[in-house]
Amino acid sequence: MLGGAVVVALLGALGGGAPSPTPIGVGPLYRLPAAPARVARGAPVGGFRCGTAGARRVLAHVELFADRRVLLIPAGVGMAPPLTRDGAYVTGSRCSYAVRTTAPTGVVEVARGVKATVGDLFRVWGQPLSRSRLAGFPGRVRAYVAGVPWRGNVRAIPLARHAQIVLEVGGYVRPHRFFLFGTRG
Repeated sequence: MLGGAVVVALLGALGGGAPSPTPIGVGPLYRLPAAPARVARGAPVGGFRCGTAGARRVLAHVELFADRRVLLIPAGVGMAPPLTRDGAYVTGSRCSYAVRTTAPTGVVEVARGVKATVGDLFRVWGQPLSRSRLAGFPGRVRAYVAGVPWRGNVRAIPLARHAQIVLEVGGYVRPHRFFLFGTRG
């Protein structure tokens, strides 16, 4: 078993640096609902339909920071009520979209074979995203993929298998280069 100092040194050698906790934002701007009215009704959103098939999914990780605080992506994005919950996790829904979240961890599930983007996630979530707005926060939006600055349209970032995506507005938080996915991804 590795000691804490060894883990920190290993992360530093890998370029990840020591993990630094970032506080979770407080207040209504940081507590966003999971489903807009269209998703709650199970209506089509963009090119996505709400289905009941248990499609196999790939996982991507999306971290959001606003004013140097964590902005959580809630569990249940892309899932139509009624929802079945086990604590903070959503374990079932009437139907779900090709892009969804089942936990408030930033892990986004994408149906295999679907070419989804960060813009698709925000569309299904019902939140604005542009180069000058991240959810309810105005300002220049910076994006990183695997710790490297993204130069194109932030909405076009692919939600590829095991992608590590960071979006920031209102201050810099050092982006993570990778995320350790569980055995499902």
